[in-house]
Amino acid sequence: MEMAEGGMMPGGMMPSPAMPASNGTAMQNMMMMHMTFFWGKNAQILFSGWPGSNTGMYVLALIVVFVLAVLVDWLSHCQLIKSTNHVVVGLLQMLMHTVRMGLAYLVMLALMSFNVGVFLVAIAGHALGFLLFGSKVFRADQIPMPINQKPSDLPPMKC
Repeated sequence: MEMAEGGMMPGGMMPSPAMPASNGTAMQNMMMMHMTFFWGKNAQILFSGWPGSNTGMYVLALIVVFVLAVLVDWLSHCQLIKSTNHVVVGLLQMLMHTVRMGLAYLVMLALMSFNVGVFLVAIAGHALGFLLFGSKVFRADQIPMPINQKPSDLPPMKC
């Protein structure tokens, strides 16, 4: 395989940094990292070698990304904190924010695999999460929220 200018491989792929590309045989044996969107189950999502080329593991990886996206939206809209102690409330908000951001970054890192399936399930997970927890579709109380009550324990994520 010949490398183009800038170290790029054909098809918008970059050689994986795990193995030096000193000769042609090393280049053929290493996993390629896509730099453009692609379809297929042969991807690396979050961890080296995962899911590999196994279809079942690819489906599991898609389910994991979907669940992570739903959890991000759940944490963005949930009301779990019931304490009146400002210190406890502040610490719990900090903990929830930290978990929410960690999950959001995991979804982002999964998207950096450039796999179209991962992209679609991440979008679907965020859409379902918002539908279930952020919209008024499944709320029994259609009464407007009092001014002093927040819709969530956490501030909205900034774009």
